[in-house]
Amino acid sequence: MAWFILVSSAVFEAVWAIAMSLSEGFTRLGPTIVFAIALIISMSGLGWAVKRIPLGTAYTVWTGIGASLAVIYSMASGMEPVTVGKVVFLAGIILCVVGLKMVSPASDNKKSDSAATTAD
Repeated sequence: MAWFILVSSAVFEAVWAIAMSLSEGFTRLGPTIVFAIALIISMSGLGWAVKRIPLGTAYTVWTGIGASLAVIYSMASGMEPVTVGKVVFLAGIILCVVGLKMVSPASDNKKSDSAATTAD
């Protein structure tokens, strides 16, 4: 569950980053509202996830997914050009995020989950 929440909050990180760009310095109401709501959801999810996943791993995954999605959206919408270099390096970020998940011991997650449960 912690990884699901972490990935979901990373998606909301991309949403708030894109909305911030579209808000034109917070002068457009719609994107500004989307920014604020997505920011709260994103930060709340990250905060919850770091109780169960080590901070370094969680933060790296959160920023990697959020940044990758923001760049992918920007390229898909024509806001920035698609280049071979960008595609290669985005693939590298995504592979690194998957790698972090694969090398995260299940025992750490269970240990953190039980510790978080007793601390709550």
